[in-house]
Amino acid sequence: MLKKLLGLQKRLNYKFKNQNLLIEALTHKSYKKAYNNERLEFLGDAILDLVVGEYLFFKFTNIPEGDLSKLRASLVNEKGLEKLARMLKLGECMYLSMAEEKNDGREKPSLLSDSFEAVVGALYLEVGLKKVYNIIIPILESAYPKIDLESIFRDYKTTLQEHTQACHGTTPEYITERSFGPDHQKKFEISVNIKEKQISKAFGKSKKEAQQNAAKIALEIIDKG
Repeated sequence: MLKKLLGLQKRLNYKFKNQNLLIEALTHKSYKKAYNNERLEFLGDAILDLVVGEYLFFKFTNIPEGDLSKLRASLVNEKGLEKLARMLKLGECMYLSMAEEKNDGREKPSLLSDSFEAVVGALYLEVGLKKVYNIIIPILESAYPKIDLESIFRDYKTTLQEHTQACHGTTPEYITERSFGPDHQKKFEISVNIKEKQISKAFGKSKKEAQQNAAKIALEIIDKG
């Protein structure tokens, strides 16, 4: 594991002074240690909102707040952070229980995105906000060579609604199947029904995110016929 941690820090272009902080950021609660990455994940989530928000604010000087919010939401949602986590190969560095390991935990989007947030939280504690910006933004730009609304943000709910109205004369119905997790990291499962038939289900850190994810899966199913 030491070799993998060194590789991760090389990809981050930063070597932790406090290696225990990095280990904590990569430790899932299933590993059953006295510590896990949930608190660092909470911190990293807030830091990412600020860092990516600042980046977009200065990059796009002529677009309105609503579009900035859409861009940020698309970059820091579970799918966006999973992409960054996979770039850094976080999956191979996570500390998981044997049960979680056998359950493909290293490939789970939720665990990958949570670990990325935790690593950002750990970086913030070590080096502060300015250095975090200088570490994270190059990774973001490498993952997204083109950052704009057309290439980053797609409103899958609107696309699905336009399709169902044109083809079926109805609108999709979104049903909250369940919510779970502590208040600071709530997860939602949403299903999409068309004409009372369930088409897809998906998870998200908010109802809006879960609805978008479910609509995206529904569109993919419809495209396949």
